[in-house]
Amino acid sequence: MAFSLQLGTPVNTALFLFILYSVQKVVYPSVHKPKKIPREFKSGYSWLPKSHPPTVLFKTFTPKTLQPFSGEDGGRILLAINGMVFDVTGGRNFYGPGGMYGNFAGRDASRGMAKQSFDVEMLTPIDQPLDKLEDLRQDEIDNMKGWIDHFSNKYIICGKLVENDAI
Repeated sequence: MAFSLQLGTPVNTALFLFILYSVQKVVYPSVHKPKKIPREFKSGYSWLPKSHPPTVLFKTFTPKTLQPFSGEDGGRILLAINGMVFDVTGGRNFYGPGGMYGNFAGRDASRGMAKQSFDVEMLTPIDQPLDKLEDLRQDEIDNMKGWIDHFSNKYIICGKLVENDAI
């Protein structure tokens, strides 16, 4: 059976021309340089940032120095899990004041994340030693590690949490 190209019908001719046009656009794309560098897209996407994002330094925190970072008055939001401090400011709706995890802001959230509990009783008072988490079951430790993986992939690790008298 031989293939024959029949352009006799207008539909076949139109489809053939469309395919040729599409192939030509893929093989020979139009290249033109803009006259000026675009700064913003009409819907608000910024090609170049209006300002440089704030620099985040890796710091050592204590429960007392971590507490001010609770997101009050639009400030940064930090929380700690198993000695690692994460900047969760980007998740203000979840971790900021009034958010589902808002009680963890500016605090060590290790026990609460391990036990999947958002109760205030899960938080160690800031003037007491850090929670050693020695009574956690293996499944709770695994759960806490899962949260650490989640936070590590989504937020910046900006410090470590140590005892109040360690600094």
